[in-house]
Amino acid sequence: MATTVVSRKAARPHGISARRRRAAYALLTPGGIWLVVFFVGSVLVMGYMSLKSGGLLSGGFRFTWSFGNYVDALAGRQMFFLRSVVYAGATTLGTVLLGYPAAYWIAFYGGRFKSALLFMILLPYFVSFVIRTVQWKFILADNGILLGTLKDLGLLPEHFRVLSTWIAVIGGLVYNYLPFAALPLYVAIERIDRAVVEGA
Repeated sequence: MATTVVSRKAARPHGISARRRRAAYALLTPGGIWLVVFFVGSVLVMGYMSLKSGGLLSGGFRFTWSFGNYVDALAGRQMFFLRSVVYAGATTLGTVLLGYPAAYWIAFYGGRFKSALLFMILLPYFVSFVIRTVQWKFILADNGILLGTLKDLGLLPEHFRVLSTWIAVIGGLVYNYLPFAALPLYVAIERIDRAVVEGA
């Protein structure tokens, strides 16, 4: 009798863990299907279309298993790819340089305001990406709130502008992607034992 009771108790956690695994898979299934259909599927369709030749004005597309489209995209356009790499590197560096100090300060010195500070980092994401980006157009306009005021004070020359420059592009990218650097860094720093930091 005692053996039966013990075996039932031993089997119960296994049954619970199995149910939890099934529940986790059930919760992940809709998101997985969404990614497969709309992300992987889109990549496959674009790859298939890229191997076609022709065009809408030349009688339509024909599947010819040709890599000519890739050659056309790369030939004479190295500067555009190089510029993209530079922007990506500068954006990554900017988000880390700004995100790490913020994450470190919140983790070690945020105290009871940690939740409020993290909420402030996430707050811009309650607004559309497009709206968050376009708002900088009004702030950084040639005679906008920021530059117009600085020009009126004589701190900037009249011809100075920020929009449509590399500064605006990198600044906008850093602004939009900063939380993606700050939040993971905060989670990692929060797990560091304070004694290890003090001992170092």
